Amino acid sequence: MSLRVISGTAKGRKLKSVPGDTTRPVMDRVKEALFNILAGDVIDSNWWDLFGGTGAIGIEALSRGASSVRFSDLSRAPIETIKDNVEHCKFSEQVEIRRGDAFTMLSGTADRQFEYIYIAPPQYKQMWSTALKLIDDNPNWLTGNGTVIVQIDPSEYEEVELRNLVEGEQRKYGSTLLVFYDHV
Repeated sequence: MSLRVISGTAKGRKLKSVPGDTTRPVMDRVKEALFNILAGDVIDSNWWDLFGGTGAIGIEALSRGASSVRFSDLSRAPIETIKDNVEHCKFSEQVEIRRGDAFTMLSGTADRQFEYIYIAPPQYKQMWSTALKLIDDNPNWLTGNGTVIVQIDPSEYEEVELRNLVEGEQRKYGSTLLVFYDHV
């Protein structure tokens, strides 16, 4: 499957995949649908692509007018892939790339706020709900109108008890479910 930027200033640029099978690249139709839902809200927004993988979501956001993206991933291969893809799309000035454990980072003191935190972790390990609960416990990571977007397999979905976030809409695209949680 070849990855590419769908729209915006870097439209058509091909993105490298992470070697091996540790990541699961987002399908174009899911990416397209996500950004159609967000539409103009992407412009001037700040993102955290929490389980960065190839960086495809954060790069798409930048291409469509986001002002900055923080990418994080635990492993060296995705971090190197993100660096290459960001440079290829000429977004190096607008990104921060951190290698480390997502849960450790989310447990720390919020050093900035994001309009969007995108969670698309390795599947079937309940990592998405752990990350979501950590953000709920530490809502300073989000702006007042911030949104957490979770990308999971529909079979992984479960209701999560939250205090500072409220589940908004769900959108299903084949074997991918997007769930939106808004800061209250």
